[in-house]
Amino acid sequence: MNISLESALEEAETRYVADNPKSAARHSSARSSMPGGNTRTVLHYSPFPLAWARGEGAHLTDLDGHQYTDFLGEYSAGLYGHSNPVILEAMRGALEGGIVLGGPNQYEADLAAAIRDRFPSIQLLRFCNSGTEANVFAIQAARAATGKSAILAFEGGYHGGVLYFRKGGAPLNLPIPTVSATYNDANGVEEKIRAHAHELAAVIVEPMMGGGGCIPAERDFLVALRRACTERNVILIFDEVMTSRLSTGGYQAMVGVTPDMTTLGKYLGGGMSFGAFGGRVDLMSRFDPDRADAWPHAGTFNNNVLSMAAGLTGLKKILNAAAINKLNNKGEKLRQAINEVGQRHDVALKATGAGSFVGIHFTRNDVKRPGDLDPAGADKRTKLQNLMHLDLIAGGQYYARRGFIALMLPTTDAEIDTFAGAVEEFVTSRKSLLQ
Repeated sequence: MNISLESALEEAETRYVADNPKSAARHSSARSSMPGGNTRTVLHYSPFPLAWARGEGAHLTDLDGHQYTDFLGEYSAGLYGHSNPVILEAMRGALEGGIVLGGPNQYEADLAAAIRDRFPSIQLLRFCNSGTEANVFAIQAARAATGKSAILAFEGGYHGGVLYFRKGGAPLNLPIPTVSATYNDANGVEEKIRAHAHELAAVIVEPMMGGGGCIPAERDFLVALRRACTERNVILIFDEVMTSRLSTGGYQAMVGVTPDMTTLGKYLGGGMSFGAFGGRVDLMSRFDPDRADAWPHAGTFNNNVLSMAAGLTGLKKILNAAAINKLNNKGEKLRQAINEVGQRHDVALKATGAGSFVGIHFTRNDVKRPGDLDPAGADKRTKLQNLMHLDLIAGGQYYARRGFIALMLPTTDAEIDTFAGAVEEFVTSRKSLLQ
């Protein structure tokens, strides 16, 4: 069915529908109570998403009984895997001690101290419930502290469902005045910060674009941001919701560039809902309720016992430098293997990312910013992504349709090899469509 890309995709979707009747039925039923049968847009893909019955280690089982190796890693929140016994024991202990306690609990201060001790920029921090919340509170804190209203964000940047800076805008974004800049353009962004310093409260940046395609920031670019923000009294926010797992001190420690504030989320709750924002003491101390000029910060589940207990256990007992380095090496291995497949078969295929993150793109270009993916070829790239996603699912490999991969600690080297082999099999069987 390689007569055309369209016919190949149609055949793959027909096979997928036939193979997954229970996921199809669940999707159809869910549409009666949720728009599109879905409550989280990123998890939807056509013709319908797989629905999961069980997860164990780095593996998933769907409603139809098919098993997969999980390379999505819950968009980096699933770092510890689906059933780490140490994490599960911590959660059981927290449950036995009672939930929704309505006051400080025995875990949160220790977790805050553990996070503070890891990240160079964090002197004080507050918990919340997601990376989105963390970014909203960090931005609002910067606006309150500086008295200025605007922020600078990067084209293609994603900082949560209400802070999505895709081309053309996002209709549900918060109404915050925003200056747009190009990622990894050091000279250009310095000029913009200086030109707009009178209105800029903050610059917010992902040290590696996640939703934008696993594109790492160049150190010179981050140094330029730090320099320009310092010169113009603009607060620099690193969104390390994803990248904090790339070293014990996050991306900022890796490159030696310290922001004024850092936002966190994902895996730091040990698999439970989690968010945190922190930074300089002069900024964060304004959240001290004992101050007459305190900024209020609420959230019923900010310190929920499951997130606090699981998060603390993960940092203290599992996620050390050796574990992080081992996982990052697996990511480097997979990225290199995919790039070698593209070179060996002379097709437009490139893997980007940093450490345990991998992004797969159908391009020959170096990808340093979302704009490096030629808009003229966007339709074909999307169809190829859809086709590869369906083909690899048929082979037991699960990852994000857009080509995003976040490895999990229990993922093995053999599983890395199997995924790379599946990519090569796709390229070999679909080569006429790739050229």
